[in-house]
Amino acid sequence: MAEKYMVTLAENLNVINKGVGAGFKDKDPKPVRAMVEKIVASEPDWIDINLGPARKNGAELMPWVVNIVQEVTNIPVVLDTSNIDAIEAGLKAVKKPALINSIMVRPERYDKMLPLVKAYGADYVALMWGPTGMARDANERAELTTELLMAAQALGIPVERAWIDPIITPVNIQQDQLMENLSFFEMLPDIVGAIQEGGITKSTNGLSNISNGNADSLRPILNQVYLCMLRRKGMYSCIVDAFDPIIMDLCKGKLPWFVDLVYGVMDGKEYDLSTLKKEERDVVKTARVILGHSLFSESWLDI
Repeated sequence: MAEKYMVTLAENLNVINKGVGAGFKDKDPKPVRAMVEKIVASEPDWIDINLGPARKNGAELMPWVVNIVQEVTNIPVVLDTSNIDAIEAGLKAVKKPALINSIMVRPERYDKMLPLVKAYGADYVALMWGPTGMARDANERAELTTELLMAAQALGIPVERAWIDPIITPVNIQQDQLMENLSFFEMLPDIVGAIQEGGITKSTNGLSNISNGNADSLRPILNQVYLCMLRRKGMYSCIVDAFDPIIMDLCKGKLPWFVDLVYGVMDGKEYDLSTLKKEERDVVKTARVILGHSLFSESWLDI
């Protein structure tokens, strides 16, 4: 059966969207407000404000966008940019505690950003990106998690303020990293418990990254199936396409047939594809590809 609810962070208010990006650039509230209204209709738990690097005028742009969102809805916001000044400007503008996306496990970043977490009562995404880049396996993710959580604890920031992001990679080029993420989440409770007795962290990820580089027709099923795998391993939330109704239903604990098929493949269950409906076959075939049981190719659904 479908299991617990998964928190949703809508990814759609993003500078890479043509209309939204133009609105950001021109300070035109109309396309930004229209996108926010559309996102709100899908009922996410958070709205991610993704400005990208925002190297120019980020500190002015972030509060401008925050205020537009807050005019439309009271859904809390995620401040998503690598510009630290823009992050702080957003923290000053929010009416509810925000989520900072993200803090890398690099001293030159977290030494500046963790004090903002403490000063503004924010949560933060702990991104498993260290001095040499992305973590290479589950053990390195564990090491990076420990380093960042310990640095936060030294400032009096409890572990539950962290949302651990293991970094999702495209299935067509780094399928092994997807499996390392699943292994890492099996380890995470013990890692956190060793740092703070009884401590619990949240977790999140940019779900759509798994399907980057694939045909548009294949992206939704990849995102949907991997979401189920992550949820089984304890993932708390996902940054998702709020306009994908299957994603939103899965996050709300609906579509138990879909979840059961994914879990069955994870448990090694053999399915006779000839007895399944096409939508069921697609789920099973995609789960097999993600887990490495079948060779990846962009024709996997047709084989």
